[in-house]
Amino acid sequence: MHILIIGAAGMLGRKLSDALVRRGHLRGSDIDKLTLVDVVEPSPAPAWPEGVTFIRTDLTRPGAAAGLLEDAPDVIFHMAAIVSADAEANFEKGYQVNLDGTRALFEAVRLKGSGNGSYRPRLVFTSSIVVFGEPFPETIPDSFFTTPLTSYGTQKAIGELLLADYSRRGFFDGVGIRLPTITVRPGKPNKAASGFFSSILREPLVGQEAVLPVGEDVRHWFASPRSAIQFILRAAEIDTGAMGARRSLTMPGLCATVGEEIEALRRVAGKAAADLIRREPDPIIASIIKGWPQRFDASRAEALGFQAEKSFDEIIRIHIEDELDGAVQS
Repeated sequence: MHILIIGAAGMLGRKLSDALVRRGHLRGSDIDKLTLVDVVEPSPAPAWPEGVTFIRTDLTRPGAAAGLLEDAPDVIFHMAAIVSADAEANFEKGYQVNLDGTRALFEAVRLKGSGNGSYRPRLVFTSSIVVFGEPFPETIPDSFFTTPLTSYGTQKAIGELLLADYSRRGFFDGVGIRLPTITVRPGKPNKAASGFFSSILREPLVGQEAVLPVGEDVRHWFASPRSAIQFILRAAEIDTGAMGARRSLTMPGLCATVGEEIEALRRVAGKAAADLIRREPDPIIASIIKGWPQRFDASRAEALGFQAEKSFDEIIRIHIEDELDGAVQS
């Protein structure tokens, strides 16, 4: 089996690559080739085993997507994106990467299959809960209409529509997964508006200060990186016949406030860690977050075997186990 990961240098891309190397199989077949793609190389560069190849390219470059399909990958994970705040601040860049790059990939798959009609890969597209915009019901069902209030959300919503239509036409077998805000993200902060949800836990756990730009009453939908990888792998293996025409699923998650996040940090790591959070209101971040959804009914995804954490204590402990070797700084 040949697997292609686009966006492989990002946090989830690296974790997915590692998980697939460890597993060695997907969809009942051994993985004999894994192609990793991004506009930048992973840093630090991993020592990949035989059968793993990294290609540095940009989907928006003419011919780039077609070149990635020469060996007809059986499963394609499309995870490349400009994140929320960056897409909002850089309008043209956001549409070029998040929409034009996605359309280029989908078209390349369609055109490759048009030659003999036999090429129809499973394509997993990572979307986001920000495809939904207010006003919201108290709990948002999976079938709630998509009216995003950010450019990033709009780009992802368009990607979901394209995914459904190209799947309907039989060009590929697509599954879109709307990810919760992934917390705690390891490494350095990125340009996502949601980055503070991770930083107010990640930095205090290693004895560093963190900035909280919104009020503690802000409520949101969360899952750990460990759950996110399981979501992505599960999306590659489910029977899409059970999905019908609606090819995008809202992933399970944990509904919690920032205050509940901080209380969990206090329980797991102590008062000294929680005291490292510094309140500095940022009206721009607050305005972006204000239009985001808070609570979902993910029963459709749960019925298909997707699962997430039930408490923020669990999410924090997963970060400690996976990223801090099971210990925190005291």
